[in-house]
Formats: sequence, C-alpha cells, structure tokens
Amino acid sequence: MAKNHVITTINGEPVEYLCETSQTLLDVLRDELGLTGSKEGCASGDCGACSVTIDGRLVCSCLVMGAEANGKSITTIEGMADGEKLHPLQQKFLEQAALQCGICTPGMLIAAKSLLERNPDPTETEVRYWLAGNLCRCTGYDKIIRTVMDVAAEMRSA
Repeated sequence: MAKNHVITTINGEPVEYLCETSQTLLDVLRDELGLTGSKEGCASGDCGACSVTIDGRLVCSCLVMGAEANGKSITTIEGMADGEKLHPLQQKFLEQAALQCGICTPGMLIAAKSLLERNPDPTETEVRYWLAGNLCRCTGYDKIIRTVMDVAAEMRSA
C-alpha cells in the first residue's frame, strides 16, 4: 500500500515523513518521529493525554490522521520549553507538584498553554472547563488548576 508523503512543521522545525493512511498523528509522532511526550491514554479522544496544537488549535492527536498534518504547524510537549529553559507552566507544575505519574501531564501542559495564549486572565471556572478534556487519575485537579491560575497571574505581572 502506498504511503502518504507529509510535509509539515513540528515544534518550529520542518519535517517530512511517510505514513500509512490508517496511522493517527499520535502514531506518527511516537512511532515514526520518536516524539514520545504525547501519551496514548484512551485512543478515543476522551482523556487528552495526547493533546497537541495544530495551527494553534488544541486537538487530540489520536483523533487526527497523520496525513492530515500535511501543510500544518504542530506543537507537541517537546516544543514547549525554550531550549533548556522550561515554559513557566512546566516549571510551576514541578514546583507545586501538580503531577504524579506523568501520563496526563504533557496533555495538561499543552492544553493549559493553549488556554493562556487565548485568555491570559482566566477565571477558575474557565480553567476547569478548558482542562475538562484532560483526565488525571492520580494527582487530582486542585493542584493543576491552582498552578495554571498562579502561572497566569505571574505571566500577567511580568
């Protein structure tokens, strides 16, 4: 079977790959490109562990076909830090222990970053709604919500 030739941008870098028509973007990221930060939790778009942005839009990469990324710009958790410098959300998640097993954390961080890019002053309710598509089984949500609120306040005052 012929593979799809995809030309895209991932984390600011031009990338070309071949993928089967049946491969999801998550499969391509993890299995073909070695970008294993995005996790497969449910493979049905319910848990958000595989969250990435495509052209700035938050999506579950398990619901996007790899071939659909052609001509798009994708940001994964691997592209969130600036070199060795963690994004403020990443740093604060560590400082406030807003993580535990780490399966949901990449998706939570990508989703939270996406929220703060759209709304730098979210209410707690807005944060809770925005992150409602990202499930966490072990940490609970209070630390995560508090951390996102703290980072939003810090980023506004910077």
